[in-house]
Amino acid sequence: MSPVTKSAKRAESGMTVSEHLAEFRKRLLIAFAALLVAGVVGFIIYPQILTFLQKPYCDLTKGVNCKLLAIGPLDGLTLRVKIAFFSGFVIALPIIFYELWRFIAPGLRKREKKYIIPFIFASVLFFLMGCALAYFSFPHALKFLQTIGGSQLAYHYTATSYLNLIVLMMFVFGLTFEFPVILVSLELVGVVTPRQLLKAWRWAIIAITVAAAVLTPSGDPFSMLALAAPLVIFYFASIGIGKLAGK
Repeated sequence: MSPVTKSAKRAESGMTVSEHLAEFRKRLLIAFAALLVAGVVGFIIYPQILTFLQKPYCDLTKGVNCKLLAIGPLDGLTLRVKIAFFSGFVIALPIIFYELWRFIAPGLRKREKKYIIPFIFASVLFFLMGCALAYFSFPHALKFLQTIGGSQLAYHYTATSYLNLIVLMMFVFGLTFEFPVILVSLELVGVVTPRQLLKAWRWAIIAITVAAAVLTPSGDPFSMLALAAPLVIFYFASIGIGKLAGK
């Protein structure tokens, strides 16, 4: 490739491949540093977070015998590190999404770059909304799982099994709720159009239903419905937002 061609490609993209890799490394390191600092904060406030995560179980049992069992000597440390990582991720979300946008921004047009603040705000908001939905629907999931097992069983959850499930549900719901943000972003950059999305609404509903059934960690119908229904609403809302933004 001639120097002229290389210069033309550089002018078109704004950055060379090596510069893109260096930028990616820089953004990744900043996001990781934010996650590390936020994780330390999560490690310190672990008792409060544990009480918060334990509350759905205590509400279900009306506060009677809702302590979680630790059956291994390392369970306490392992759980504290896991909870610190998850809470640190949530605390560091604005920085993580900002660094993600800064990495993508050089490839966008000037009109598209002005959406950085709405993108960060919406990404954080929808992730937290997904976490909140999982948290408040979790008692119903537990009740269903206990009922389907039969009245002959006495349930005493280990800290590992309980916390792994509720944290996984909150994380999956949070990530899944990024669906409308991604969809609107694709519309704004012209990858898909509102017309195409509206035309494919039947297939979209089927795909959302199947995805909700596969992704819901607890596997109970209440949680699957709680996840699928907002995603269907978000799908049609994204079409409307895409139409308004395209005017």
